[in-house]
Amino acid sequence: MVPWLEPGSPFPDTRDALTDPDGLLAAGADLSSSTLIRAYSRGIFPWYDADHQPILWWSPAPRCIFFPDDIHISRSLQRHLRNSEFSVTLDRAFERVMWLCAQPRSDGHGTWISDDMIEAYVGLHRQGYAHSLEIWQDGDIAGAIYGIKLGQVFFGESMVSPRRNGSKMALAALKKLAPALDITLIDAQVENPHLLSMGARLLERPQFEALLSERITSTPGPEQWPATEWAGLPAQP
Repeated sequence: MVPWLEPGSPFPDTRDALTDPDGLLAAGADLSSSTLIRAYSRGIFPWYDADHQPILWWSPAPRCIFFPDDIHISRSLQRHLRNSEFSVTLDRAFERVMWLCAQPRSDGHGTWISDDMIEAYVGLHRQGYAHSLEIWQDGDIAGAIYGIKLGQVFFGESMVSPRRNGSKMALAALKKLAPALDITLIDAQVENPHLLSMGARLLERPQFEALLSERITSTPGPEQWPATEWAGLPAQP
């Protein structure tokens, strides 16, 4: 049995998370901005089926992460980037990106992003804690990623790829912009072959949480990301 949390209740010690299902820590609470910021600051995130489950909170181990410099841009992706006309923006279409990520996909992912989740994260975006990166081609979104930025950590929540290689292009752009955005760690939550092929690595819980404590202050503040539009990948800052 996992503990039931009332709104405002402290989260349990992450070492108490279940191993089956991996990382399930607690249920209940709410999706208020303060709750989400407290959760992410400790590496805890919500993931649940809004139609059939209460809010579920997770802290899986090992944890899938990227160090920005280690993001691997394959030769085929490099060719695609060179031969494609596209632009990169930040926070240009946050809510639209969430709606795109919420659409059902062939792999079954995406539908967990409920209306309540969208409302909660759009609220965080308006406060300066949630951000998006968009790849544009022919006036439309070709790829994107969104997540929460606290301190030097970007907690990647979801990527979307309406066009070929769109999500890979978004990750490549995030790598380029990481120094300017003061991102030294990207949380990818749970491993999959796509992430591992692009340079993600797995950390055990003590290592991961030590990195969080080094990179997130006790009161992480909001940020405004630049409104620049880059033609192609941004130059290395």
